Amino acid sequence: MDQGAVGGAQRGGSGIPGGRRKQRVSMADVAKLAGVSSQTVSRVSNGHASVIGSTREQVLAAMRELGYRPNSAARALRYGQFNTIGVILFSLASTGNSRTVEAIATHAAAEGYAITLIPVDIPTQDNVLGAFTRMGELAVDAVIVIIEIHLLDAGTVTLPPGVHVVVVDSDAGDRYSVVDTDQADGARRAVRHLLDLGHHTVWHVTGPQSSYAGQRRAQAWRAALEDAGRPVPAALHGDWSSESGHAAGLVLAGEPECTAVFAANDQMALGLLRAFHERGRAVPAEVSVVGFDDIPDAGFFIPPLTTVHQDFAEVGRRCVRRVLRQIREGQVAEPGTDLVPVRLVVRESTAPPPTR
Repeated sequence: MDQGAVGGAQRGGSGIPGGRRKQRVSMADVAKLAGVSSQTVSRVSNGHASVIGSTREQVLAAMRELGYRPNSAARALRYGQFNTIGVILFSLASTGNSRTVEAIATHAAAEGYAITLIPVDIPTQDNVLGAFTRMGELAVDAVIVIIEIHLLDAGTVTLPPGVHVVVVDSDAGDRYSVVDTDQADGARRAVRHLLDLGHHTVWHVTGPQSSYAGQRRAQAWRAALEDAGRPVPAALHGDWSSESGHAAGLVLAGEPECTAVFAANDQMALGLLRAFHERGRAVPAEVSVVGFDDIPDAGFFIPPLTTVHQDFAEVGRRCVRRVLRQIREGQVAEPGTDLVPVRLVVRESTAPPPTR
């Protein structure tokens, strides 16, 4: 056997012409090429600031040349930390959920953490426990649960005890650490704005009845009208989609007394605007419309939409801050709800009611 064949065998030749199995590059290989100790390579891998700049660049160049990737699992076993946050999500369809996940990922990355996403299609107790089991297999340090459906507050689903966890969009602050937008205040601001413009009452297109956010906004809408001594029209039920808002708008367009509508999200408000346009009800000259979310496109609707602004970036930041505090202190968070403030953004879809 010639020297090349011996070398190929020693390097674990695959037996496939022109191919060899690639041996994993070790920390010692990097240290040898860079001319430093393995301890120095370890410090560079873990982001320690104690390594001088020129040495750090020397080590990083060796890593690139050899294709070295730090063994995060081994590092986690050594330090007892994976630098990963799990996110259990019950729906990516809604604007709020998708933007909250984006914010969590952004703020986690800024803290040196990655996220692992586990979607749960059907939010049953077994599926929730299965998601937590999967998170355990994937080795995460904490879990953020975005549970848009009204389950934790109803006691239908419970989370495993002793886990570093923060819950988004739930009324279960008596049992868990919860971060949420101030849904009720947003709805009150929308109703008060329309009443202050002179509208006698405000109609409402709700979110899904299974939705905690949808229920909270509907309850606050009703309470705001009752507190003002105004009649409460029958609510129309939507499902967050523009289609459901359009269907509700076709009904409301036939109600001559309807001069103001609060939609539980901007997508349904978009459907309302289309329906009123189709039925010849001018917005805002004949009917005013307010949404909820302040999606990036809201200012480009025709007319630009008055809406309640949710700070999804702040929701994500507070979630990450809370789970990191639990990780670093080694404790499960005390129950409680952290409400992120909202604000009303007034644009051109609202005006005083028409004179009779």
